[in-house]
Amino acid sequence: MAISLSVVLLLAIILVVLLRGGNIKTGPAIVAILFGFFLASTGMAPSIDRFLNSIADSISSIKF
Repeated sequence: MAISLSVVLLLAIILVVLLRGGNIKTGPAIVAILFGFFLASTGMAPSIDRFLNSIADSISSIKF
């Protein structure tokens, strides 16, 4: 839960920066948001969640 909330916050910040910088227009940003919203309600959502969690676990297991 904490990881997904952090990812959502990070992606929201990136989206705001891209919108304000003019790198992405409002229309495509709205489409991207709606795509993510509707993708979360499909059967692919658990697979995507497991994939992102495995990446986060892999990164957190790296010892420096």
